[in-house]
Amino acid sequence: MDLFEYQARDLFAKHGVPVLAGEVIDTPEAAREITERLGGKSVVKAQVKVGGRGKAGGVKLAATADEAVARATDILGMDIKGHTVHKVMIAETAPEIVEEYYVSFLLDRANRTFLSIASVEGGMEIEEVAANRPEAVAKTPIDAIDGVDKAKAQEIVAAAKFPAEVADQVADVLVSLWEVFIKEDALLVEVNPLAKVASGQVIALDGKVSLDDNAEFRHPDFEELHDKAAANPLEAAAKAKGLNYVKLDGQVGIIGNGAGLVMSTLDVVAYAGEAHGGVKPANFLDIGGGASAQVMANGLEIILGDPDVRSVFVNVFGGITACDEVANGIVQALKLLEDRGEQVTKPLVVRLDGNNAELGRKILTDAAHPLVQRVDTMDGAADKAAELAAAK
Repeated sequence: MDLFEYQARDLFAKHGVPVLAGEVIDTPEAAREITERLGGKSVVKAQVKVGGRGKAGGVKLAATADEAVARATDILGMDIKGHTVHKVMIAETAPEIVEEYYVSFLLDRANRTFLSIASVEGGMEIEEVAANRPEAVAKTPIDAIDGVDKAKAQEIVAAAKFPAEVADQVADVLVSLWEVFIKEDALLVEVNPLAKVASGQVIALDGKVSLDDNAEFRHPDFEELHDKAAANPLEAAAKAKGLNYVKLDGQVGIIGNGAGLVMSTLDVVAYAGEAHGGVKPANFLDIGGGASAQVMANGLEIILGDPDVRSVFVNVFGGITACDEVANGIVQALKLLEDRGEQVTKPLVVRLDGNNAELGRKILTDAAHPLVQRVDTMDGAADKAAELAAAK
């Protein structure tokens, strides 16, 4: 889960990272009181989960409370790289900035460790700095057991060649930032820029935080951090039902049991779709290894509710999830939708193999639903699903 800047700022403050005061609003007039409280001037910052806000006009200085209202009016509703601005942060203006730095911690998946990235050339995309001046970017592996104490932080500071006059402050920021990373179960914490101001103080002026969704059970307060306004309604509905679902941009709905099988199914459907006008998978949905008939029904209900879906491919290899349970789930889901008065018009292609496959196939044959077709091979079923989607 990626956070907005104001949410990252709040987490930084909670763990002792030096930040400027700021509050988030969603109506322009609210900018007046906050700006007055901040001393009569402020920075109005669009809250979107994408870079390049400043270049797009999403960050504006306001010299008065009236100007803050005007700038908030301009920015709210803006489109920045496909993201609509629904909130702005009214932030304290920074003292004169002398230098800008970059610091971050992230999960290094390739090397199965944590990584620190630091640079004295902040204020721009770190990828750009790394591409043009790789010697200006210090990458330091972090041991998961040892973490980052003051000594490790000083090692990072030395590797990035921070000026001596800010070295201790930056090291303190790194220790606090590591606390954010670990205690909040983050995958990324980033400060860009970490600014040295005229007083000599070092302050985090902007931040990015990405939290690990798998750790939400340890953090009940994470629920409040979700951007419900921007959430895909199908993904939200699937999450409420406990389903592992991701919306894609294709036309063939996919249901499978096991992430590996579902990923393979996406590839097979995409390949088959090339022969049928470029049809693609419409989603990822894994009903898991021990899914009940009700889970199957829930998944089918979500997929059939997607207006982009033209056909559905149910691909199951029975193990813990027996094929007869899957077949019953399909029959029950279709009946449930019909009982609600919802017209089901999208064809289903079902491939069952493995545990109780013959019984599952018999259940579907006996049900004789006009929208359900059985195909007993994965390639054949994918081709049929793509063909039916292309014909719609």
